[in-house]
Amino acid sequence: MRITRVLSAALLALGLAAGPAAADSSPSPSGSGDGKAPTQAGTSFRTATEIEQGQQATASGSTGDYLYWSFPADTGQRPTVKATVKLPDTHGSQTWQLDVYDGLRRREACQYGAQTRTAGQSGSSLELACVMRTVRGWSEPWADDPLPGTYYVRLTVVDLGDADLGLPVGTEVRVDSKDIGGAAAVDGSLGKPLVPGIAVDSGEQKSGSKAAVLSSFGSDDGWSSGWWSDRWVWTAIGGILAALAGIGGYVLTRGPGRPNRVPPTV
Repeated sequence: MRITRVLSAALLALGLAAGPAAADSSPSPSGSGDGKAPTQAGTSFRTATEIEQGQQATASGSTGDYLYWSFPADTGQRPTVKATVKLPDTHGSQTWQLDVYDGLRRREACQYGAQTRTAGQSGSSLELACVMRTVRGWSEPWADDPLPGTYYVRLTVVDLGDADLGLPVGTEVRVDSKDIGGAAAVDGSLGKPLVPGIAVDSGEQKSGSKAAVLSSFGSDDGWSSGWWSDRWVWTAIGGILAALAGIGGYVLTRGPGRPNRVPPTV
């Protein structure tokens, strides 16, 4: 009976501990509040069009152009970048490529997804995808781990005939994230997210420059890099379960106590 009461109290404590953890987990950022998705793309890193996760950005261009977009990714997120290229009615064989770069303009490796695809003469469109690695809150200086901040998407054709150069195309780009949570947590935090304008002081930010305010470009609650994650909750749950297992084993193995036939010691 005593073991039952102890287990009941422990399960109640676990429920109270896990409840706030579930409520505190922040979802992936969605589209902007005004619901207006960008309809054009930049032509370089500096002019990349900003998009939020969950937005369907569109742009028109020509074969041979470099099209750029940028989006924020925070700790614990695993972004998936998808792009669709709509080709003209008449064209030759074309090969398009989707690349993702971090805030330091390092090319990011994709876990899986077709970054490069070729459309034949009869193809009307092609789809590209890149599932990135999980963004970490901290990393060694020599490592190439994804870190919180701005990421850049570059879409361009890498192989085509001379007759197809300059043909009009339509593009669609969308970024979504899966929240990995404490499974990807590390002991440490990044001092500042890798975003343009992070070193600009507040006085220069008031000038209204687009590049100066990108340091706040992220989720509504700001950047979540820090020491806290739901890994601490599950660590506490494991410690409580281990303690209960020890108490239960002791109660089951200690026996009924001192036998009645043994005389008391004087």
